[in-house]
Amino acid sequence: MSNLSRQTDKVFEEFHQKWEREQQELKKKLVLEDTESWRQDFGSLRYIGGVDVSFVKTSTTLACASLVVCDYPDLKVVYSDCELVHLDMPYIPGFLAFREVGFFLNLLDKLKDTNHGLTPQVILVDGNGILHPRGFGIASHLGVLSGIPCVGVAKTLMQVDGIAKDEKFAAKAMRGCDKSSNPIFVSVGHRVSLQTATELARRCCKYRVTEPVRQADIRSREFLRDMFPETAPSRKQQPKAKKTKAHEDMSRPSHANEVKVGGAKSTTCFLDEEHSGQSDEEEESSFDCLFGPT
Repeated sequence: MSNLSRQTDKVFEEFHQKWEREQQELKKKLVLEDTESWRQDFGSLRYIGGVDVSFVKTSTTLACASLVVCDYPDLKVVYSDCELVHLDMPYIPGFLAFREVGFFLNLLDKLKDTNHGLTPQVILVDGNGILHPRGFGIASHLGVLSGIPCVGVAKTLMQVDGIAKDEKFAAKAMRGCDKSSNPIFVSVGHRVSLQTATELARRCCKYRVTEPVRQADIRSREFLRDMFPETAPSRKQQPKAKKTKAHEDMSRPSHANEVKVGGAKSTTCFLDEEHSGQSDEEEESSFDCLFGPT
C-alpha cells in the first residue's frame, strides 16, 4: 500500500470516528412519536417541504441543493430555492448527512428570513431516517438539527438489521400499487410516528416519488442544466452551448442561487446516469416497505 493510500485511509478513519460520536450525541435528541396537532386528521397541515441534492455529471463535488415547499393538499409548489454548492466533505457510507444537511439548513434559514410564513411543517427527505446502521440517517439528522418533523423516503433499500430485498422481504412488503415495479422505502425521521409518516407519504404520492421530493429533484436538475448546459443529455437540433468562465472552472466555489416563489418551471432534466431512462410521470404511486422503531 502506498503512503498516499495509507494517509487517505487514516483521514477517512478519523472522519468515521468523529462523525459516529456526533451521530450518537444527536441521536439522544431523536423523537420517534408525533408531536404536531396536524397529524390527527391532516386538517391543519398547510406546507410540506422536500429536499434533494443533484450532482453535475462531470463532478463528484459540485452539486445543487434544493428546497421546495408544497401546499397541502394540492401539492402545488409555493416556494423553491436552489443553490450551487461544493460538497467538500468526503462521502462515507452511513454518514451522508455530514455532506448534505448543512446545505439544507442554510436553505431553511434563508426561507425563514425571507418567507417565514412558508416554513414547512414537515419535511420529506430523499434518504433514510432510522432505517440506518446506527438508527440515525439523514432524515433524522435534519429533523434534530432543524427542529422540524422529518420523514425519510428513499428509493434504495439500505440493508441493515437483517433486512434484505429478497423473497422473504417481498412477502412482508406493503404495496400501494400492484403495477409498480419500483418501490420507495419510508422510515421515521424525527417527531413523527411510523403511522403518520406512511400516511403522509401516501397522501404526497402522485407518482412513485413523493411530490415534494420529486419537485426538489426536478428543480435542482433544471438549475444545473441551465448553469451547465453541456452536461445535459444531447438533443437533436440543439445548438452547442457556448462555454463561459463558470463552465471552464467547475471546481471553483460558487454561491449562485435561485429562488422561485410559485409558478416555477417543472421540466425534468437528467444530469447523471442514475436518473436517465423512465421518468416519474410514467410510474404509478407505490409503497413497498415501511420502517418504524425496532
